[in-house]
Parts: sequence; C-alpha cells; structure tokens
Amino acid sequence: MHPERLREDGPTSGIRGAVDKPTGGVLLTVLVAALGYFVDIYDLILFMVVRVKSLRGIGVPANQLLDRGVLLLDMQMIGMLVGGVLWGVLGDRRGRLSVLLGSIFLYSTANIANGFVQTVEQYAALRLIAGIGLAGELGAGVTLVSEIMSREGRGWGTTAIAGVGLFGAIAAALVGGLTRWQTSYFIGGGLGFALLALRAAVSESKMFLGLREAKVSSGNFFMLFATKERLRRYLAVVFVGAPIWYCLSVLVMLSPELSRAMGLAQAPDPARAVLIFYSGACAGDLASGGLSQVLRSRKKVLGIFIALTAVAMGTYFVAAAASLFALYACIAFLGLATGYWAVFVTVAAEHFGTNLRATSTTTAPNFVRGSVVPMTMLFQALRPHFGDVASAAAVGAGAVAISIVALAQLEETFGRDLDYLEH
Repeated sequence: MHPERLREDGPTSGIRGAVDKPTGGVLLTVLVAALGYFVDIYDLILFMVVRVKSLRGIGVPANQLLDRGVLLLDMQMIGMLVGGVLWGVLGDRRGRLSVLLGSIFLYSTANIANGFVQTVEQYAALRLIAGIGLAGELGAGVTLVSEIMSREGRGWGTTAIAGVGLFGAIAAALVGGLTRWQTSYFIGGGLGFALLALRAAVSESKMFLGLREAKVSSGNFFMLFATKERLRRYLAVVFVGAPIWYCLSVLVMLSPELSRAMGLAQAPDPARAVLIFYSGACAGDLASGGLSQVLRSRKKVLGIFIALTAVAMGTYFVAAAASLFALYACIAFLGLATGYWAVFVTVAAEHFGTNLRATSTTTAPNFVRGSVVPMTMLFQALRPHFGDVASAAAVGAGAVAISIVALAQLEETFGRDLDYLEH
C-alpha cells in the first residue's frame, strides 16, 4: 500500500460510527440509490429506443434521421462527460446526498421537457442537459452506499444498485416500444420526481461529514492526475470498464449493420436487441457482485468477467450470422458477460480516499461511456479498409487487451477500510 493511503495519513473523524447506522436507514439509502439509477438508465436507454420515432415525430426527413440522431447522442455524451466532472467535484465538496438528489431532479426535469420538443435544436439542448444530470446519480449513490455500509458488506449494496438500476433499461425498451414517445419521456420524469419524495429519510455519509474537520483539499479533479501513481490507478479503473460500452455501442447498437455484413437476411430489431442485452446484463451484475462477495475478491471477478466478455465477443462474430435467434442469443451472452458494472463502480469507490471518492466514482463511469467516441471513430476509420465485421472485431480486441493490462495495475480492494484521505 502506498504511503498516502495509510489511515494515519489524515483519517476523517467519526467515521467508524458509519457502519453502525440502523439497518433500516442503510436499506432505505440503498433503495433510493438503486431506484435513482433505475430512472437514470431508463432515460439513458430510452433515447436510443425512441430516437427514430421521436425524430420522425418532430418532422425530421428520413434521409436525416441517422445524422440528427448521432448529433443528439453526441450532445448527450458531451453532457455526461461535463456532468461527470461537475457532479464528482460537488459530491466531494457539498456532499454525496446533495448530488444524488440534484442529479435526479435535473434529469427528471429534462425528461419531461423532452416530451414537448418541436425542433432538433430544442431536442439537442435538452439531451445535453439530460446528459449532465444523468452523469451524477450512479457515482453519488455508490459512494454514499459504500461509506455507510460495512467494509465487507458494501459489495452487496453496490450490487443491488447496479442490478436494480439495469432493469431501467428493460423498462425503457418496453415502455418506449408500447407508448407514444412523448408519454415514455413523461413517465421517466414522473418516476424521478416521485423518487425525490424519499429524500427526507436519507442521511448524509458520516465519512463526508468528517471531511469538514480535516484540512485537506476535497473534490479537486486535478488531484487525480497529481502523481503518477494516482493517475495510473485512475486510468486503470477507467480502462477496465471499456469492453462493456464497446459491446453495447458497437455490437448491439450497430447489430443491424453488422448482421447484414455477416450475411444475415433478417435484421434485428434495435429495441429488442437492447432489451435482450440488458436482461443479460442484469443477471451478470447480480452474479458478478455476489461472486465478488463469495470469493472475497473484486479483482478475480473482474478477470473472470473480462475473459467471459472475450469469449462472448468471439461467439458473436462466429455464430451470430446463423439465424436471427442465434444473433439474439449472442447478444444475451454479451450482456451476461459484460455484467460486471457493479463490481467496476465498487472498485472505483474503493481505490480512492474520502476527499476524492465521489470525484473518482462519478467521473470514471462517465469516461467509460465517453470511450464510445474514440472506439466508434476508430471503427469508422477502419471500415473502408477492412469492412464492418473485421473493423468491429479489431476494435473489440483492442478494448479487451487494454482492460487486461489495466486489471493488472489494480489492487485488491475487498474489505478495504475507506476511512482515509488522499494528499
């Protein structure tokens, strides 16, 4: 362990009492964080589901649907990158609870407003705002839950957050496919505001409250890059998650184009592909989170699921072209294999001190999501030379290789005492 990570290097005060919080209070906090992530993922995936339907609804011509859709997705991703830094800094300066509730309020408001858009410009502005709001909920929720639960039990809490949250994607696929696109946005916003009613019953982390008595910089994003060791630690956390969003953004979202290039006669339905992928991911997250508790190791489980992801990717390129059923089966396998998001965000929380924990745990998932941009750019650059399938396979191989190297740089954090500061 590095010197800056020792407890005597500036522990916060009153932290040991955090693990003694009544069980009812802990469960309620986990529930609020999990439901918040449910609505978060609902909104994130809903746009992908209703993209074409909503653009047609506001009068976008058929030949502009792809370009306008990419613009809106890019605006959302830019918002998430900006929001990741913003909410992370605020989480370490103003508190985990304030960010958890503030992010829910912002993306719920944007969700409702999305149902009233009349132009692409309005839509783009609201996707930017929604992206900023969506960036904060997961990191704040995981940080809060990690700090109020016992060191050996917190993995169950973060698994519950990710497991319940991913059901939001399933809900988005179902609601988006069965209702008018405006109604599906209104439902998401309404769910968020209903969740805010639980606000009064949730308490702030005592670890964060102890920071007010410690003379140390909090929420300084640039501290993540202040030393080579801390930068290495942070980049390793981010790169471990890269294969998850490669599989979603390339193999699932582009499955109609890839399946056609592989010779499949019938194209998959994008909404159904997302539904199947996230159904697998829900099972995977519950399995990976539980396995990390049983094996008492985050690192071993990350290794197992990264290896499983590599196998699932290979299966996709070899077997998906056999039939539409085979393609959907491969997508379900991809979802299961990449279902280590719960362990990933737990590791992000456990690798940094209390004064940087919200910053790291909030920015890391959003930088993983942002990795979609360079991966899709590389895919586009390779296509003219190698074709769709080979290009997608090359990008995927690179993502897995980077994640393996990153995993080797991480420490085992199961059972780590989080009562320490970064200097």
